[in-house]
Amino acid sequence: MSDPAATRVGTGALLAYAVLALPLTMAALPVYVYVPKLYADERGLALATVGLLLLAVRTLDALQDPLLGWWSDRAATRPRGRQAFIVAAVACLGLGVLGVFRPPELAGGALAAWLALCLVVTYLGFSMGSVNYFAIGAELSVDYHERTRVTAARSAFGIVGVLAAAALPEVLAGDRGLAQGLADFGLLYVPVLLLCAWAMLSGSAPQVAPAHGHSLAEMFTPLGNRRFRWLLGVFLASGVASAIPATLVLFYVQDVLGRPDLNGVFLALYFAFGALGMPVWVVLSRRVGKKVSWLAGMVMSILAFVWAFLLGPGEVVAFGMVCALSGIAYGAELALPASLLADLADEDSGGPGQRQGAYFGFWQLVEKLNLALAAGLALPLLGWAGYQPGTPQAQGGDLSAMYALAPCVLKTIALWALWRAPLDRHAATTHPGRRTSS
Repeated sequence: MSDPAATRVGTGALLAYAVLALPLTMAALPVYVYVPKLYADERGLALATVGLLLLAVRTLDALQDPLLGWWSDRAATRPRGRQAFIVAAVACLGLGVLGVFRPPELAGGALAAWLALCLVVTYLGFSMGSVNYFAIGAELSVDYHERTRVTAARSAFGIVGVLAAAALPEVLAGDRGLAQGLADFGLLYVPVLLLCAWAMLSGSAPQVAPAHGHSLAEMFTPLGNRRFRWLLGVFLASGVASAIPATLVLFYVQDVLGRPDLNGVFLALYFAFGALGMPVWVVLSRRVGKKVSWLAGMVMSILAFVWAFLLGPGEVVAFGMVCALSGIAYGAELALPASLLADLADEDSGGPGQRQGAYFGFWQLVEKLNLALAAGLALPLLGWAGYQPGTPQAQGGDLSAMYALAPCVLKTIALWALWRAPLDRHAATTHPGRRTSS
């Protein structure tokens, strides 16, 4: 066991590293929350078209993540090799976000093509940045508990970014409409991204051990880790369960609750309570372990969304409480799985820096599949069921079921899988990580 004092990350270095999470999540939330509404509701693309387009682009994009992770591990043998990828990612992300939220006056197939192109550029930047950023974070410390502190700090800055992304489009829009607010958001995003990237690159430069090898086969090494496969399976089920409400929340607030004017308030409540609950998960994981803490977060999430299914028009106070409860549960989803992943990667490779990129590459692939499946299944299913955005929905109708009950079913599956998964701390010895077969 490592000495926490010897591996503790200084406050300055931790803050310098964590700040980049702000613009990364600041871009992520509008892309998967506002894009369906902007392009379907504001610009006239069919809802099913937007959903299938998001599914196709996100799926294709996800396939590049393991390759980016392997490439990152190769670059890590050079001084500041992973940081060079961050620079390239910032350029792509800035251009992509501008294009997504400031589309030209196009319609039909031309508008769909523009959206696809901008999403490809945005996701390339996001993937390249996230894989390398998470790998750098895993290399900041090898201590079991300190890693949760690192992921929690990163997640806290990420939640600040999400809060900004949730509030700014509505604030910037004023009386001019959501489309104009998102256009202004795109312009504001670029300087924030550049400033945070500069801070991270200037203040965070962990030491990395030489990689094991450079063959392309190294890219697939993580899949030989039985415990990693368990973790990916849990993360897939739990991630899709979390992504469905994120994709549908604006439609739910508009057509079930009938209060679209409170979109920003509900999103702010959700993410604010996610940030406020983060220290609780850090402390709890030290007492009962990361796995048990994550299980507790899943139970909270299920209880919250069962409640959401029962709500109807005007029940804004109750939905605010749902947002608070599910937000606290969301904090566990942010802080604990990535910390577990960093531990598994070290156990498999013998130390930090060996294959962190490869592991986080597959992690990003599954995270994108979560979002792709959520949008690509939920939106078309609602469209085929006859749902039209802007049409008031009955309490307990199709929209409520898709928004609340479908995530509960998936989260229950994830809960069962996590309970059975060999992810306890002692499982590192009882269930070795290195290329064991199931």
